[in-house]
Amino acid sequence: MIRTITIGSCISVQGIFERQQANGNIVVRVGSKTYEGKPVLT
Repeated sequence: MIRTITIGSCISVQGIFERQQANGNIVVRVGSKTYEGKPVLT
């Protein structure tokens, strides 16, 4: 499933959902890299 996260105040990343962290952040994968951030709610 593709999810969008925000990193900082103005950077958004869209990638494949990997896992949810205990602090509410989620991790997404883009190619071989992973990014952690706040989920964008729709």
